[in-house]
Amino acid sequence: MSRKDLSYERYQRQILLRDFGEKGQQQLFGASVLVVGAGGLGCPALQYLAAAGVGKIGIVDDDLVSLHNLHRQVLFTTEDIGKAKAGVAAKRLESLNPEIELATFPFRLTNQNALTIIGEFDIVLDATDNFASRYLINDACVLLHKPLVYGAISQFEGQVAVFQAAENSVNYRDLFPEPPPPGSVLNCAEAGVLGVLPGIIGTLQATEVIKLLTGIGKPLVNQLFTYNALTNESFVFDLATKKQTASLLPKTAAEYERLDYEWLCEGPVSVVEEMDTAAFNACLHEDKTLVIDVREEGEQPEITSFSHRKLPLSRLKENIPAIDANTVVLFCQSGKRSREAAALLSATFGKTKKIYSLKGGILNWKANGKEA
Repeated sequence: MSRKDLSYERYQRQILLRDFGEKGQQQLFGASVLVVGAGGLGCPALQYLAAAGVGKIGIVDDDLVSLHNLHRQVLFTTEDIGKAKAGVAAKRLESLNPEIELATFPFRLTNQNALTIIGEFDIVLDATDNFASRYLINDACVLLHKPLVYGAISQFEGQVAVFQAAENSVNYRDLFPEPPPPGSVLNCAEAGVLGVLPGIIGTLQATEVIKLLTGIGKPLVNQLFTYNALTNESFVFDLATKKQTASLLPKTAAEYERLDYEWLCEGPVSVVEEMDTAAFNACLHEDKTLVIDVREEGEQPEITSFSHRKLPLSRLKENIPAIDANTVVLFCQSGKRSREAAALLSATFGKTKKIYSLKGGILNWKANGKEA
């Protein structure tokens, strides 16, 4: 679509802004933004970027809409459950603003395709929820010299920053040089999130994109904005580049494509046996089976419908001698930490005990496999 096709009436309230004007609107219309993740952060960011008139928007997401998404992912409805997020989001955005171009990538962004996809866009908005994706996206943007608008949320708090948007600008590895130990930082599936929080943070990310594209205001370059929804406190921290960061970044496309980002963030994956919900329900009636909740104290939902022992992953190693059952089943929220716990116990006991992790975690069991 050519610039002359731009609708004045649609964007009138933006064009009236003294520091924005028709020039700013044309800059948006001639720009392209890639949004990686159409979840809690991606939904509000996508809606406001589309409504603002960004000329081309790319949507990367390989996930399907689920019922537990709907309290925060407001692009989707109950009727969309089971459908591909990228496709549903594109359809809604097209209805919102048919003047813009939408490109969908209904698959996972990997280091094998990221450079090609990101290379097509002016700015990247990271709306992902895991460390492997964040490092992967950051490193690609550094290699391609693309500005990156970062956002993250957990429970009641969120943060926003702008990377790679100026000469000598910080990148994600200046803020977090190394991934945290596996299981030490809970994602939203494990810790929960207030539904309105990603709406706030995702909208702030969209704001930073618009500022970068039009040159208005002062973007969060070399700064980290943090927000607490419970207290309404917000802080802006200055960030600085670090000499050691360069040694952590891939220097070439070939080096980038050889990196294993999942291994970088999760460590070597041990093979553990997982137990499905049907087998788990059956073992609950077996006296010789020990069921262990490896979640941290206070995590919800509280489980009262079957007997189990609470033994947080953070204290598991020191309590291994107290595990005397021959069959042990471990569970957490989503199955991630229980797999890590099962790997630890399997390495300790070898074949002397049968160690299992509840597949999909206790949330999956409550949703799909709970006993009647």
